[in-house]
Amino acid sequence: MKRIRMIIEYNGANYVGWQVQPNGLAVQEVIEKQLERLVGVKTVIHASGRTDSGVHAYAQVAHFDTESRIPADKFSYALNTSLPADIRIKYSGEASPDFHSRFSAKHKQYRYAILHAPHASAFYANTALHIHSRLDFDKMCEAAKLFVGKHDFNAYKASGTDIENTVREIYLSEWKKDKNMLYYFVEGNGFLYNMVRILTGTMLDVGMGRMSLDDVKKSLEVPERKYSGQTAPAHGLTLMRVRYDDFDTDEILENLTKGF
Repeated sequence: MKRIRMIIEYNGANYVGWQVQPNGLAVQEVIEKQLERLVGVKTVIHASGRTDSGVHAYAQVAHFDTESRIPADKFSYALNTSLPADIRIKYSGEASPDFHSRFSAKHKQYRYAILHAPHASAFYANTALHIHSRLDFDKMCEAAKLFVGKHDFNAYKASGTDIENTVREIYLSEWKKDKNMLYYFVEGNGFLYNMVRILTGTMLDVGMGRMSLDDVKKSLEVPERKYSGQTAPAHGLTLMRVRYDDFDTDEILENLTKGF
């Protein structure tokens, strides 16, 4: 038995999320069906975390155990021949038996994309939120800095979420601008349900003048959902990077593309 680790990219527009669900087609279900055809037995894959309906991944990490004699690095090629075009296995390789995609993860990084323009784009319809109203980008950058560090993010989880420990540590929280595209990058040791989308929505409220920087500070000091802002739509969100003690998706993907 060997443990295979994969880096997976997908456009989530056509799926109900990562995890298998009864109400629609999930990314996990699509990959597991093709994996079963490949190795001949039903095989469960475990991911670094769930992504919601409409959310994308540039570098989701998942693993599975198999007795197949297929070389570890060939699973990516074999699976990609039968997977739909909006799901790609960008890397496959053997991992140690004690590796776990979810429980071994140290840092995760997400990106939220916003098209700030008078009109929406046909090309970014499923991957970026369109905002046509005025935004104070500098204020949004100031708000982003407030989230860095260890905080109780109870105000930034979806209402009704049942979880005891809502303290998380954020290492990176910043906005970048590329012409009329705005990107929010956030990296931390873990995230609550809908946390990145609420962080983004709160900063958009700041940018639109609906909330102040003092309001954001209060949401961290008095961590109740009523003190944070809106929840940004799912389709602007992408899981960008996952880091482990001995494995970093950015480094792996960079090495794979050298020479191309």
